[in-house]
Amino acid sequence: MLNKVVIFGAGLIGGSFALALKQAGAVGEVVGVGRSRTSLERARQLGIIDAVADSIEQAVAGADLILVAAPVAQTEAILAAIAPHLRSGTVVTDAGSTKTDVVAAARRALGGKIAQFVPGHPIAGREQNGPDAAIPDLYIGKKVVLAPLPENASADVDRVAAAWRLCGAIIHRLSAEEHDKVFASVSHLPHLLAFALVDDIARKPHADLLFQYAASGFRDFTRIAGSSPEMWRDISLANQAALLTELDIYTQRLSEMRELLAAGDAAGLEAIYANAQRARHDWIKTIEAAEKQSREGGD
Repeated sequence: MLNKVVIFGAGLIGGSFALALKQAGAVGEVVGVGRSRTSLERARQLGIIDAVADSIEQAVAGADLILVAAPVAQTEAILAAIAPHLRSGTVVTDAGSTKTDVVAAARRALGGKIAQFVPGHPIAGREQNGPDAAIPDLYIGKKVVLAPLPENASADVDRVAAAWRLCGAIIHRLSAEEHDKVFASVSHLPHLLAFALVDDIARKPHADLLFQYAASGFRDFTRIAGSSPEMWRDISLANQAALLTELDIYTQRLSEMRELLAAGDAAGLEAIYANAQRARHDWIKTIEAAEKQSREGGD
């Protein structure tokens, strides 16, 4: 049981975390902190938070767990504001999609209190944003990656992991460096590509005609382009080096496919399509097996 949880950013990610803990009967009070009073009041109306903090000191006092669920570029400023009021026994974690930069920011902001910060990243989301997008079952069966620091006490890491498990999540662990390389490939690059494609079509003089005939394939491929531009701007810049590496590799792959297409190389194109099809089918089977295991109680 967590007596008091503080959420910095009571939107989709932070709001869903709060709702899930409440649904599990695992939290006594949730306090919200954010840039927009209007958004926080909306979160209170929706039952996501119980109170809006009037100050950082008031918010942090007596907290068992603090979740920073704001765009990653805001992490250092938030942690610096928390630091003077952070007392022993309070654990801080985050939900940022990059980890190396967040760890560096936390070390600068928290200094000698760095041991109280446990980096995390829930692998879940929706294209909607804000408090109205929050749902209590967002994390059920989804992965949450923790990237514990050498300074972290095992009990503090366990507290963060237990909170996410109460939300229905499955806990994984990676180092911050491993995390950023992995997600540059399977998350950050796909978002960049989806944004680029929709932006390209929207700029064409006959965009209305193109969107009129875009169907389910286009919708599925570009769903993530409906995500927060501010958040993905910050993620892209925070993971710049790893994302540039993946983008260069992908660009080379596209060039190779263009050569096959220009040469009319049917066998070459089909080989790539077939390999991709097999890989995707295998991946889906892995996901389904993991979901089955989760339903049966293992993680």
